Amino acid sequence: MSEILTSLEPGTPIVYGGNRVATVGEELASVFREGDRLVVVQDTGALLHIPAAEWGRATMAVDAAAAAFSRMGTVEASRTRHFFNAFADRLEDDSIFGPISEANELDVDRAQGRGRSTTRLVLDHSMREGMIRGLRLWADSEVGRGRVVETIDHDGWRVEQVRSGLGVVGFVFEGRPNVFADATGVLVGGNTVVFRIGSDALGTARAIMTHALEPALEDSGLPPGAVSLIDTPSRSAGWAMFSDPRIGLAVARGSGTAVSQLGSVARQTGIPVSLHGTGGAWIVAAESADPRAFSAAVINSLDRKVCNTLNTACIVESRADDLVPLFLEAVHEAGERVGATSKLHVTTKVSHLVPPAWFEPSSIVRAGGAVTESRTELIEEEDLGLEWEWEASPEVTLTLVPDVETAVELFNERSPRFAASLLSNDDEEHRRFFQLIDAPFVGNGFTRWVDGQYALNRPELGLSNWQFGRLFGRGGVLSGDSVYTIRSRAILTDPDVHR
Repeated sequence: MSEILTSLEPGTPIVYGGNRVATVGEELASVFREGDRLVVVQDTGALLHIPAAEWGRATMAVDAAAAAFSRMGTVEASRTRHFFNAFADRLEDDSIFGPISEANELDVDRAQGRGRSTTRLVLDHSMREGMIRGLRLWADSEVGRGRVVETIDHDGWRVEQVRSGLGVVGFVFEGRPNVFADATGVLVGGNTVVFRIGSDALGTARAIMTHALEPALEDSGLPPGAVSLIDTPSRSAGWAMFSDPRIGLAVARGSGTAVSQLGSVARQTGIPVSLHGTGGAWIVAAESADPRAFSAAVINSLDRKVCNTLNTACIVESRADDLVPLFLEAVHEAGERVGATSKLHVTTKVSHLVPPAWFEPSSIVRAGGAVTESRTELIEEEDLGLEWEWEASPEVTLTLVPDVETAVELFNERSPRFAASLLSNDDEEHRRFFQLIDAPFVGNGFTRWVDGQYALNRPELGLSNWQFGRLFGRGGVLSGDSVYTIRSRAILTDPDVHR
């Protein structure tokens, strides 16, 4: 017999994970009201409080998206293309983009005032152009919905395998305004989308919706609710959305902890997830590594902090004497290129090769501003996978390994299993590296190539690592045209066919 939860008492035990217990704290008990929801994360025992108002906002947005999805099957491809072009046109129009830019400047100022990172929040000219270019790519792309991907012929009948829309796609992301352009790509496949954006970028999101996205939807004649924003700064709205079983795919982008928690909420609801949180790429320098290529790979992988930025470098011990100094020069140059002092973490294996000057106090630019700290710090080998979330000062880890296979083992055990590059002039070594490394993205140079729009000419919804296992039936780049399901249609030419 079940009852509706209307209140919580401090000290109340909550069973999770089958054999563990979490306890209701005084703060949670004091704010929980009738109509609120409590989500228990079965992986960790975290007790997530969802106020009734936030649950209602999320439900209304999913209601609208679900209703729109029921009509998307009859929407002509020309209307979807019209939407993408209209959205791009409005972003391209300076008079329309002005209020969006002003809203973004306010968001950036507020975030900086709170000591928050703004590396992904600034909607500058480059990001604006990328959004416009991505929308044009979607407008010119082939609509996958309704495409027959396979036909199986039988005597008197046949079966067609048909690509169809997956449903409502739920997005939770932090300070990344460009995701609005990327994620609307799911409309290509006949899907609809609900957004929830972090508080840092909420003003920018509202401005994009008001001045560009919603007018483009109306102008194109797409169903109302095809794209909607849960307009609230509360994280609980994301938990609420990912607790709604009508979501066909849950996508989360942001910091590792928050993304992991959102993924847990969605998975225990039975919703497929695509998580884009923990990143950080690795570069391995083999015995035959070309010094110039290695230096270029390091410098060009540290231009800004995103998920595919170089995080950990492994140099084989036989090349330590020449490649470690080269690595330090490259890291220093990467800092100079962005006008900041770089930050280094090293294991004890390599610390003796780092000049004393690198351990002296330096001005390092953090989210809250410049701070004075040691330019180089020691790190334990078990922490090689820690991702450095830097603001302006490039931050990277360096260690030595006896051989490439040891570096691969460290990557597979300690990294988020995301992106790896091998610098080697040995083709057989590259072949074996690809076979052994447990990563969806593998290369032989700089790591920043890992980007859907840059590498595949398809705007990405996000890049998935293999931290939670390999992906089923698709690659690590989640793009708008890769969100679909397959339906089977039987066509009988002989009415007497039977089993």
